[in-house]
Amino acid sequence: QVQLEESGGGLVQAGGSLRLSCAASGGTFSSLDMGWFRQAPGKEREFVSRISWLGTSDYATSVKGRFTISRDNAKNMLNLQMNSLKPEDTAVYYCAARRASVGQYDYWGQGTQVTVSS
Repeated sequence: QVQLEESGGGLVQAGGSLRLSCAASGGTFSSLDMGWFRQAPGKEREFVSRISWLGTSDYATSVKGRFTISRDNAKNMLNLQMNSLKPEDTAVYYCAARRASVGQYDYWGQGTQVTVSS
């Protein structure tokens, strides 16, 4: 069983930056496919970014060029550097993990709130 715990959320002005982290435990982190998702009020949860166990990554169009996903396998940590934040980035951000490289994510964190003021 993999446990995930996000941190780093908060309130920031538009144009600012935040760095989210996700601490993983209970599994072999280096073999997990990891992702970030977000859910804004009244909206469905949406994909933000993912990074494979090999280190390859991809991003939602809405965040490409502004967000950077990374992983530190030695520390069992997943990170999301968010720059040039916009009010529409306001959401609860979730860390997720899966053992396969495709399909549904098996494990989810509790989420961390990111609020971007205009």
